[in-house]
Amino acid sequence: MAEMKTVTVLGGGCSGMIAAIRAARGGARVMLLERKDRIGRKLLATGNGRCNLSNTDLALSRFHGGDRAFVAAILSVFPAASAIDFFEELGISCQVGEGGRIYPRSGQASAVLDVLRWELERLQVDVRTGYEVSEVARRGPAFVLALAAGGQLPAARLVLACGGMAGPQFGSDGSGLRLAAAMGQRIVEPLAALVPLRLRADFLRRLKGVSFEARGEVRCGGEVLRSEEGEFLFTDSGISGPPILQLSRCASVALKQGREPRIVLDLFPATMLEELDSALEIRFRRQGGKTLSDGLVGLLNKRLIPVVLTAAGIDYQAIPCAELTGAARNALARLLKCWALEISGTMPWPEAQVTAGGVDLRDVNPETLESRLVPGLFFCGEILDVDGDCGGFNLQWAWSSGWLAGLSAAGG
Repeated sequence: MAEMKTVTVLGGGCSGMIAAIRAARGGARVMLLERKDRIGRKLLATGNGRCNLSNTDLALSRFHGGDRAFVAAILSVFPAASAIDFFEELGISCQVGEGGRIYPRSGQASAVLDVLRWELERLQVDVRTGYEVSEVARRGPAFVLALAAGGQLPAARLVLACGGMAGPQFGSDGSGLRLAAAMGQRIVEPLAALVPLRLRADFLRRLKGVSFEARGEVRCGGEVLRSEEGEFLFTDSGISGPPILQLSRCASVALKQGREPRIVLDLFPATMLEELDSALEIRFRRQGGKTLSDGLVGLLNKRLIPVVLTAAGIDYQAIPCAELTGAARNALARLLKCWALEISGTMPWPEAQVTAGGVDLRDVNPETLESRLVPGLFFCGEILDVDGDCGGFNLQWAWSSGWLAGLSAAGG
C-alpha cells in the first residue's frame, strides 16, 4: 500500500482553508496551522460582513501585480462557477448582486466560515490554532517548522497561505513573506491597497464624516492613472469610500516611485462646466440677498460649502450672492469640476484590505503553484504578488489559488 501523503498548510485564512480541504479530498493527511486563536477571522470582515464570495465577471483587468497570464491560468482551474458549485455543495446558496458581486443568500460571512470549518472537520484535517512558525528549515526532501513558542514540527509538503501584510489584526503580519524570503524566494515590495488615503489639507477635521457623490481621478502631472465614481467620504486625516479603495493601489505605487499623486474630484460628473456655471449664475441671482454660504445650501453639503469657496479663492463672508463676479463664479464652477487634493500617503496596514506585492510570480510554477526554487513548497492567496479590485476578486483569487495549491501539494 502506498504511503499517505502529508501536507502542512501554514495560515488559516480563506486560501489556507480551501487548500487544506482540497489536499484532504485528494487523499492527503493534512495539518492546518494558524497563528491566531481561530481560523478565518479575516473572512468574517469581507463584504462588510456579508462575504462577497466572487464576481460573475472575472476580467483580468481587475487583477494587478505580476503576470496576468499567470493569474488567468490559476483562475481557469477554479473559476467563479466552480466556487459557486463548491459552496452550494457545502450548503451556501448564492445570489448575484450589483456589479456581478456574488454573496451568500443569507448575507452572512459567518455562514461561509461555518461550512468551511465543518468540511475541515469532516475531512479530519488537523487544525491547530495559536501555532506561530518562526522559521522553516529544509531537511532532505522535507521541512522542519520551528515554533515561536518552542518545539518543532515536520512537514513533508508545505503550503504557505499566510497572507500579506494587510489587516495584521486578523493574522497577516508579513511573517509568511519573511519565511518565503528566508527560503530564497524573491519578494516584490508589499504596499497597502484597498485602503483609505491620507491628504495634505488643513480642512480635514472640519469635514470629518462628510460624504458626497463624485468622480475621482488619481493624477500624476497630466497623466490620469485611474478614475472611479461613487460615494466619497472625508476622514480626519484624508479620504475614503469605495471609489478611493479602488484608486488607492495606483496612488500607493506612485508614492513608492517618488511621484506626487493627487486625487482630482469632480463633484458634478454628469454636468458640463458651462452648464454648471450657468446653473450657478441662476442660483445666485435667485438667492441674491443671501450670503454665498447660504446661497449654496441645498446644492452642496453645508459643511463643504465654506471649504470649496475658500479653495476657489472667494471671500464668502464678505460677498453676498448678488455681488459675486462672473470670474469668481466661474472659478467656483471650475473648482467643483476639478478639485485637486495632494495625496500624502496611505492609511496604515490595519486599515488596508489587501496587499499589493508579495512572492514574485517568476519563482512560482503557474501549473502547480509550487516554488521553482524549493521543491515541495507551494503558495496561495495574498502571499503571492496578485491583488484584485473590490468586488469579490480577492476572495476568488484565494479560492482559485488555494484549490490549485492544495491539489498540487497532495500530488493531484
